[in-house]
Amino acid sequence: MMPLLSAGTNVLVSIPSPPPEFSKFSIGPLTIHAYAICIMIGIVAAMWIAARRWKAKGGPDEVIWDICIWAIPFGIVGGRLYHVLITDPEYYFGLGGQTAHLAEIPQIWAGGLGIMGAISLGALGAWIACRRAGVRLSAFLDAAAPGVLLAQAFGRWGNWFNQELFGAPTTLPWGLQIDPNSYNFPPGLPADTLFQPTFLYESMWNVAGVLLLLALDRKFKLRRGAMFWAYIAWYGIGRTIMETMRIDAADTIYILGIGLRVHMWLAIAMIIMGTIGMIIVLTRLRPLPDVGVYLKGREPKVKSVEATGTQDPDPQAVESPASPEAVKPTDAPKPPNQDNAS
Repeated sequence: MMPLLSAGTNVLVSIPSPPPEFSKFSIGPLTIHAYAICIMIGIVAAMWIAARRWKAKGGPDEVIWDICIWAIPFGIVGGRLYHVLITDPEYYFGLGGQTAHLAEIPQIWAGGLGIMGAISLGALGAWIACRRAGVRLSAFLDAAAPGVLLAQAFGRWGNWFNQELFGAPTTLPWGLQIDPNSYNFPPGLPADTLFQPTFLYESMWNVAGVLLLLALDRKFKLRRGAMFWAYIAWYGIGRTIMETMRIDAADTIYILGIGLRVHMWLAIAMIIMGTIGMIIVLTRLRPLPDVGVYLKGREPKVKSVEATGTQDPDPQAVESPASPEAVKPTDAPKPPNQDNAS
């Protein structure tokens, strides 16, 4: 284990980073990366929660898996495109005189998925699947939002294994150790420097968000997209906070003379969009009657037995009133009373 900060600093918790050999291991010719395992665990957890919530909303079981088949690959591609095009285009395309690393663009197992791109393109894939299945995108997003946030919480531990996306040096009673031989270790700092464990902060923030969203849904029955917009706003707030601590490379964008990291601007945009979305849903859509999970005109056909609780009579079993068998003895007309006859 690396030494702690210099004497005189009160360090209560020093979080070690995993040794490099823990970040990946081989099984025969197959190399498995810890980052990819964290992502896969998050995807499985998200699908499990989404399936349970979708069923509770009355959605058909098979549809949720069809939507995930579209949304997950779209989300992975979107997350990678965000990382390559927005986060670090200089590295991958050799901008600014750097060496291009085009061959590394598809290597998602080595790290580098931007959640903002994953949300955007993943939602597009979900929309395509929902249209094909005849269900409402808003209903699916409401069902999936808590699970997506939990998946992000698991995914951040992949950054821990890769010793990446940590914060600035800290003298707080806790800190994250980074291997000084790691290519992510900032040059010019002592080897025993501790850093802000932003991966842990964001993971904890996301777990708290899952609990909050589920509690709000239980109390207020969030629907028509309200749950999804609440998720967008919550994540945007947390990401804005984390961006004030992180020191990894990111372009600075100036808007109205204010220079912020590109991720922070996008996180602020998420807060604005999430807030506006919730206001619109809660004030204009939620007061209206619930429309269910199906698109208009795509509802499943309902049989007469299910719709009315009765069964159409079998025409072969209906007997003619004129036939003697159709008249019960008790239903036959009574003969006139002979005593009262004139």
